[in-house]
Amino acid sequence: MPAISTNTAANSAVRYLNINSAQESSALAKLSSGSRITSASDDAAGLAISTRISSDVTTLQQAATNASQATAILQTADGGASNISDILARMKSLASESASGTTTDSSRAYINSEFTQLTSEIDSIASGTRYSSQSLLDGSSVFSSGVSVLVGSSGSDTITITLTSLTSSSLGVTSLDVSSLSDAASALDTLDTAIDTVSAARASIGAQESRFNFSSDSISTQTQNLQSANSAIKDVDIAAEQATLSSAEVKTQAAVSAESAANQMPQYLLKLLG
Repeated sequence: MPAISTNTAANSAVRYLNINSAQESSALAKLSSGSRITSASDDAAGLAISTRISSDVTTLQQAATNASQATAILQTADGGASNISDILARMKSLASESASGTTTDSSRAYINSEFTQLTSEIDSIASGTRYSSQSLLDGSSVFSSGVSVLVGSSGSDTITITLTSLTSSSLGVTSLDVSSLSDAASALDTLDTAIDTVSAARASIGAQESRFNFSSDSISTQTQNLQSANSAIKDVDIAAEQATLSSAEVKTQAAVSAESAANQMPQYLLKLLG
């Protein structure tokens, strides 16, 4: 029924104009942000899942850094242990020379002087092999009792770093002396034991380092898969959203035209009274 007091057509046009404008704004927001979910109302369940996945990805990225730092610690410790192993090999060579009956007592005094200095150098390397101001090989740091490193998204995903003390005292070479034939012969067995101890320590370091390397690979794979899953949930389909935007723009323009036409209808009706 034609009426001038209530413009039903204009009200209907305004309602559709608001709907189409909201669709256009939503499409623009998604395209500009690159995200399919720009507000919780877009997909409440998807937002919750995406937030949890993003949290796990962030934790895994930090876990990758943790594993890298742990590997650096182990490499530093292995470098110091390698030097100690070289020193023990030199000490064994000196002990062998002193244990030979062809060596004179005066020569043994010179040999023992170097031997004693090398013993002191073992302690120097053990305390001087540091990471972040902590000595790694003298038993004074937390690494001697074991340190847990987080390498996953859960608090239970840890690997423990444990480093063996490699001081001269721990190796049992502190009181060794090669100034006599008998002492030199006795030192050889002790040095063999010390060399085996260092070799075992290096083997343990290598095994731990290998584990961290595999853990780093696993973290990288998990991060990639989670990011892919999060993309499927959160990222906007550019082609589909562009189509939605184009449709909303056309409908908005049509609603504006309809509103303009509806506003002119009362004027046409008034002509009937003329």
